[in-house]
Amino acid sequence: MSKHNEIGTNGELLAVNFLKNKGFCILETNWRSGKKEIDIIVENHDTIIFVEVKTRSNFNFGFPEEAVSETKKAYLKIAAEDYFIKNNCNKDIRFDVISIIQRGKTTAEIIHFEDAFF
Repeated sequence: MSKHNEIGTNGELLAVNFLKNKGFCILETNWRSGKKEIDIIVENHDTIIFVEVKTRSNFNFGFPEEAVSETKKAYLKIAAEDYFIKNNCNKDIRFDVISIIQRGKTTAEIIHFEDAFF
């Protein structure tokens, strides 16, 4: 596994644990709809939350959350709609972003942006 992929995978594991500690129920990780992927799907009260995780080892390319492009948001919305259809959901929906800075094996920062986009 490349260093880049390893950082992303570790970030997603950190995000899952972070969300569990906040009391969220993890429904899916790395859920796919064709070529589109949702990193984490959780439930909190009566809301299904689709979470995009961005992990970086530094700020050289900006803040991790800035990497969620308009194209990525559109893909997430399409995949979320597919999830709702396949799972016959009838709940509120929300899109969150978790931004992580990881330096080596140390997590320097985790920020949870709730309701990050529509």
